[in-house]
Amino acid sequence: MNAPAPATSLTRTAPGALPLLGHGLQLARSPLPFISSLREHGPVVRIRIGPTPAYVVTDPALTRKVLVTDAAHYAKGGKIIDALRVFFGDGLATIADGDAHLRNRRLMQPMFNKAHIADRGDAMIEQVAEMVGAWPQARPREVYEDMNEVTLAAFLVALFGADLPDHLEGEFTALMPEIMKGTIRQTILPPWVTRLPLPANRAHAQRVARLRALIDQAIEHRASRAAGSSSGTETASGTETASGTETASGTEAAPDAAGCPHAAAREQQRGLFDTLLTAENPLTRRQLQDEAITLLTGAIETTGTTLAWTLYEISRHPRIERRLREELATVCGDRPLRYGDLEHLPYARQVLQEAIRKYGPAWLVTRTATRDIDLGGHLVPRGADVVWSPYLHQHDPDVFADPGAFDPDRWTPEKVSATRGSFLAFGDGRRKCIGENFAWAELQIILATILRTWHSFELTSPAPRPQAVVTVKPDRLTMVFRRKPTPAQPTSDNPSQEVIEPEPGPDTTPTPSGS
Repeated sequence: MNAPAPATSLTRTAPGALPLLGHGLQLARSPLPFISSLREHGPVVRIRIGPTPAYVVTDPALTRKVLVTDAAHYAKGGKIIDALRVFFGDGLATIADGDAHLRNRRLMQPMFNKAHIADRGDAMIEQVAEMVGAWPQARPREVYEDMNEVTLAAFLVALFGADLPDHLEGEFTALMPEIMKGTIRQTILPPWVTRLPLPANRAHAQRVARLRALIDQAIEHRASRAAGSSSGTETASGTETASGTETASGTEAAPDAAGCPHAAAREQQRGLFDTLLTAENPLTRRQLQDEAITLLTGAIETTGTTLAWTLYEISRHPRIERRLREELATVCGDRPLRYGDLEHLPYARQVLQEAIRKYGPAWLVTRTATRDIDLGGHLVPRGADVVWSPYLHQHDPDVFADPGAFDPDRWTPEKVSATRGSFLAFGDGRRKCIGENFAWAELQIILATILRTWHSFELTSPAPRPQAVVTVKPDRLTMVFRRKPTPAQPTSDNPSQEVIEPEPGPDTTPTPSGS
């Protein structure tokens, strides 16, 4: 192995370090201002997390070297990854670099190609429309919690199929928010605290064990459905009928010319996980659990956070909301949303991309140097944590003018090329997020469904403040959602008179959209 080129630049240490704590207090009290301030001190800046030094990369070109060009010398690791590995196991997001990672990524890649996602798109739309349409009208709702719940439900449909038993879906939905809170706690506390037999630690371990048991039940459900389908006694989507196959909605899919049920009806009931269950060299049960946990967590925390911030920004910018609604009306008219519509909603994607840029959602990611290495003239010693921040890069004023402003027009085709190297929300290189295609689809489905279902929504809490934990989440965000007022039938005394019906009272639940 060649020795690294000699370092030529002085690596500055960020000011404000305290004895024993280092910069830990600044990271805890004001993480986003602190991480953004490091840009002033050079392209590579040394900080201390407790007594341990870490090297923060503030130059996007050097971050690309860490993630792409010299990725072999920066292993997936560091404090955050080590803490998450306790929960995720060896899922794709946390497994160490090497043959196992490469094998698992290749095995899972087909799950996330666009055609595979499209097969599940309409089932996701149906699930999201049912949930969003069931919200009570004009009552304040915790938007961050709602977005996490909707994203989880949509992803469960995609992951395990549209026929996942209700009791499993319900328990996943109840369990995951508490698990996420416990996981965040594990990442910010010293490792020795998380190993103590404290009530919170025991409760978290019990929830994780229960989650693994639920995943096992979902896997068994998928395996039994696949076995029934292959034997011909039962299809993956329901029981066989004389005229076709019963779908999740209770309707029958007409047989094709050969008398067989439509493949699309069966495919809708299958999940992404079927790809792993039917692989030629399948994963072990423990590996399947690890991957399911990784996928579920990634689908909830980042996607839910992005949607919550998106709704907040839309509520502040009537012009943006008007453009979104006009785009949807042009594409969909009066009919329900279809999966094929997503590619014709470019402005919706721009709005979502600007929310991802402004709010992260990931703000701190770590790697570990596998040898002494020169990084842009700065010597990084072997074993040191190397830190990069999507939030920092996506708030670089040299790339994004007025980075604190919310401007979806940054992402028009003629402007996007100038920002490509600094938009790193999905990572880059061989560890780039495998679920990026799915994330965009899910984000667009949920945003479009909310806009199609609800005529208006408004903020009822004070303006939320960003909280940087694992993601950059709102500290408090409540909104009320209202439907379009419906004209009543004209009265016999005055046929031209239109009376606006009052909004539902506190005991009235509106009919879900599309029912």
